[in-house]
Amino acid sequence: MTTIAHIYNAYTGKFGVPRQSGLVDGMLSRIVLEPGYRRQEALRGLDTFSHIWLLWTFDVHGKGLTVRPPLLGGNRRMGVFATRSPFRPNNIGLSSVRLDRIDHDAPDGPVLYVYGADLVNGTAIIDIKPYLPFTDNHADATGGWTDTLSVPPLPVILTDHTRTTYPNLTPHDWDLITQMLQNDPRPHYQDDPRRTYRLDYARHTINFTVRDGKAIVEDNQT
Repeated sequence: MTTIAHIYNAYTGKFGVPRQSGLVDGMLSRIVLEPGYRRQEALRGLDTFSHIWLLWTFDVHGKGLTVRPPLLGGNRRMGVFATRSPFRPNNIGLSSVRLDRIDHDAPDGPVLYVYGADLVNGTAIIDIKPYLPFTDNHADATGGWTDTLSVPPLPVILTDHTRTTYPNLTPHDWDLITQMLQNDPRPHYQDDPRRTYRLDYARHTINFTVRDGKAIVEDNQT
């Protein structure tokens, strides 16, 4: 397979990246095509679609036939093909994202801008396909074993004082960080109120703890 593009965004670390696309729908990403595909005709007609599929590659993969999904607390096993775990026979990911625009005049263009990606900054993309509502959206679809789960958002405590200790972060940045924390990026078997977790966002490291079922963002220690 050939890498056709790379994606760039504020997910500078794996910890905190949403486990599914669309969970942090305000995250904007740039998709920069490789020089051999950096041609207008390759994207002709794509700007008429609202959403696209991204096929991409990731670093980790496994050969086991069962995995422990985080949604089940890491305590129960499911068949690998009944999950979206990255520990798969082949390290291929699939994400549905909203296409915001295509910048045809960018120096490294045409560049695609998309919302809702779940890819780490710099991830290699191996294909782009349009999302087709008439065939990709199934009104009678069921979610299998995930239909029985109820995972409420993790409440996030963020004080005005904490905000001021990260002076370079905008209100929009904090909205995105809050969404990332609401998805509870911790491994589901970890629940240590004394532990400080580090979430990388752009060029910043956000420190937080989880106590009494709430994510508490700490002051900037740097």
